[in-house]
Parts: sequence; structure tokens; C-alpha cells
Amino acid sequence: MKRMMLGLTAALFLTGAAMGAAFAAEPAMKADSSLGKILVDSKGMTLYTFDNDGKGAAMSSCSGKCIGAWPPLLAPADAKAEGEWTVVGVTDKDGKPAKMWAYNGWPLYTFIKDTKAGDVTGDGVGGVWQVVKE
Repeated sequence: MKRMMLGLTAALFLTGAAMGAAFAAEPAMKADSSLGKILVDSKGMTLYTFDNDGKGAAMSSCSGKCIGAWPPLLAPADAKAEGEWTVVGVTDKDGKPAKMWAYNGWPLYTFIKDTKAGDVTGDGVGGVWQVVKE
């Protein structure tokens, strides 16, 4: 009887853990800004797309000094695509491979010159960086 109860408890725990993973929080949220509704990271920092990536890119085309100025919205190593959220490869500022989040096929970045939540100073930089608007 004790074994059966332990087995049942373990099964319920694993089912709950699997359900929790399936309903994990999205990697970004919506916020109001001077440009309207935009996507921001967990700290409220504005998220941007880079035209050079192209929609559906498997790997970020931003590296080196670019990644230093435009940090990627990093994803955990075990991140999985779900709905409009996908995971793409990126080379971090230290030259190491990592994963980053993409929204509707576009890899997402923050901008080092945005100093506080709600800043949108990266919009239009070089004609290739855009705020992710909703």
C-alpha cells in the first residue's frame, strides 16, 4: 500500500510539473510607450527587431559589436517554441553560442542606450532596428 501511495504521489507530481511547463509565462509582455503598445522584457525594457535577421531566421545576424549594443533576449538552454514564440541561435558578446527568443519569427533584442523602462531610443537606428509594436 505504501509503494502504491508513493507511486501515485510521484505520478501526480510529474503531471503537475509537465502542466506547469506547458503553461509557462511568455518571455515578454506588452506595455504602453510613446509609440503605443510595445513588447518589453521582464524589466520593462523595450524589445526590437533587426531587419538583417529576416523573418524566420534560424540564427541572429547580430554579433560582435552589434551584440554589445543590442543584447539579445536570451532564452534558457531548454527553451521550446510555443505559439508565436520560437528560439533561435545567437553568439553572445563573449563569442559563446546561446539561444534567444524570437516573436512571430523575428529575433528580439534590447538596446544598450535605453536606460530606463519605456525608453524607445533604438527605434529606427540605422534604418534597420524597430520597436516591436502590438
